[in-house]
Order: sequence, then C-alpha cells, then structure tokens
Amino acid sequence: MRIRIIGACGSGKSTLAQELSRKYDISFYELDNLIWDRSAENVRYPEEVRDISLLNILDSNAWIIEGAQHKPWTFPSILEADLILILHPHVLVRDYRIIKRFVLSRIGLQSWNYRQSFRNLCKMIVEWNHQYSVQNVIELTNKHGKDAVIITNIKQAVEKIDARIHLQQTEQRTTSK
Repeated sequence: MRIRIIGACGSGKSTLAQELSRKYDISFYELDNLIWDRSAENVRYPEEVRDISLLNILDSNAWIIEGAQHKPWTFPSILEADLILILHPHVLVRDYRIIKRFVLSRIGLQSWNYRQSFRNLCKMIVEWNHQYSVQNVIELTNKHGKDAVIITNIKQAVEKIDARIHLQQTEQRTTSK
C-alpha cells in the first residue's frame, strides 16, 4: 500500500503517519526531511538530492509519505499513491497544536527539527494553516487523475485504508479465478 498524507501545518500528518506505520508495518517518510539537512540549521539539500531521495522511496512496494507540500517535485508521490488522505481537522485544533508545539519546544520539553521563533510561529499559523487551501489540493489531485479523501482523524484514515485493502484483496481473488 502506498499512502500519501497531505495537510496544513498542525493537522497531525506526522502523528498519523507514525500511527499508520506501526499499525500496517509500512515505512513512513516526512517530506520535510527530504528538504532539510538536519545536521545543520537552516540548510536545504540540493534539489537533485531531494528529488533522488523521493524517487528512491517511491521505488518501494509500500510507503507512507506525509507533508504539506504539493509542489511539482512532489507530484510523483501523488501519482504513485494508492490512497491520498487529506488530513483536515478544524482550524482551531490546528492552531492549538501549532502553539502547543511552539511552547513545548521553546521551554525544552519537546525536541523539534529547528529552533522555533515567534516569526516562524506567526508564519505557521497564518500562512501554513489559515491560508492553506484544501480545495487547491483536491484540484491538484483531480488534475492528476487521482481522488483524495478528506479525513479529520486516525479512525477515519484506518477505515479508508482497511476498505482499500479489502477492495484490493477482492480484486486479486477475482482476477486469479
């Protein structure tokens, strides 16, 4: 199963990917980790490295890829996905998660990939959350001949995945007869 999770900042993409990875024993990948060299602060990988890393992941039989990004370099993950989940909890839930993560990382109770700044917090809330367009994601996936499913929590994700697995198993039994 190849699953692509897309959603705004604070929607719970990483948490969902980790939970699904454990439940279905499928490796998960964060697009941010293909962009940012975590060995240094504020250093991006060269685009060629990023793109090759993504293609290597896509060569696997099963994966879960999560990220807010839906830019041209990520289109192969959309095209190759068996299931596209748009994680879209209420905007105030996302705001709460963003602020909570900011506070916990600033006081040292939660590690984060980079040092949180107030400027970055404002950008996460306004641009990456409130201005994030689910409609644009739906239009993009439809443009590429894919259907995306909007969900708000892990229970809905598991229901969609289990239904897709059941459908695939039924199709395999039908074609093998």
